[in-house]
Amino acid sequence: MNRSFVRIALVTGLAALTILLIWNRPGQTTASAKVEISQTPAGLDRVRLACPGRVEGRTETIDVGAAIDGVVQTILVREGQQIEQGDAMAEIACEDLRSAWKVAAADAESLRQTRVRLLRGSRDEERQAAAQQVAAAKAIVEQASAQLDRMTKLRDALAISKAAYEQALRDNDVAQADLQRAERNQELVNAPPLPEDVARAEANIRSAEDKIRLAEDKLNKCTVRAPIAGTVLRVHLRQGESFALLSPRPLFSLADLSGRRIRAEVDERDVAKVHVGQKVSVACDAYPGKRFSGFVSRISPVMGRKSVRTGDPADKADRDVLEVFAALEPAAADLPLGLRTTVQFLD
Repeated sequence: MNRSFVRIALVTGLAALTILLIWNRPGQTTASAKVEISQTPAGLDRVRLACPGRVEGRTETIDVGAAIDGVVQTILVREGQQIEQGDAMAEIACEDLRSAWKVAAADAESLRQTRVRLLRGSRDEERQAAAQQVAAAKAIVEQASAQLDRMTKLRDALAISKAAYEQALRDNDVAQADLQRAERNQELVNAPPLPEDVARAEANIRSAEDKIRLAEDKLNKCTVRAPIAGTVLRVHLRQGESFALLSPRPLFSLADLSGRRIRAEVDERDVAKVHVGQKVSVACDAYPGKRFSGFVSRISPVMGRKSVRTGDPADKADRDVLEVFAALEPAAADLPLGLRTTVQFLD
């Protein structure tokens, strides 16, 4: 009887000890490496949760390409160079477009000169020649009229034949007709341009200028310019290599390195625990024992797929995450871009 009692007591004690050990065993971390601290020393912020992240510049890394197909003619920047927004980074070979622009510019200038001549009217030499023709025609008319008067008197005196009189009459009519033609020519030479001719000339000029602007727009695409101020991280293509829009390969990678921020990926179950302005503490294996402080500057409005891999076999890659951006203190300015970190969100 005593032995049975002892056995039951031993079994009961072992079972109680096992339950106690299981109860006090530390729990596993979540997919977002969540950390909950129930007791925090006075004066210290409590860690609400932790998740993986990567270091970025003040802006995202931007892949810069060209707006036109072609062969890279000149690379104007080098890796590590700081540039301003709008600076030329590369030139694409566009000799055919330059030729088209020159032709369009020449056509427009020719049409402008045509309009100038139209508004100016005839040259001074032409006006002088028309006036001289009118003066000569008047002289001939006076001579023919005087001859007709003389022949009329002779006809009345029966001193000339009818044929001679009719010849003098015809000469006077011809002289009058020549005078009218000379005066009409002088009017045309001195007349201002017709409104419809001026309108047509101006329409031709506008059309030519539109062609110039179109050629300039295409030609401007041959120069690759920086979309932001920043630092050239990578030069992906070299002089002589081809760039195509259908299978785009960036020419450059560019980012603003004047500051650092963290792109953290918060597990979908912990979204409610982060907010804009929240303090963060960042640690990384490259700087053991050192932490960088910051605050949440922006939270993405949409969920996405996980892109930062921690290498932990227990990390679940099939869960959606929310991207949270945190601005870091100036002391973090030397952190290399793309460095994996652990981001702690504090209360």
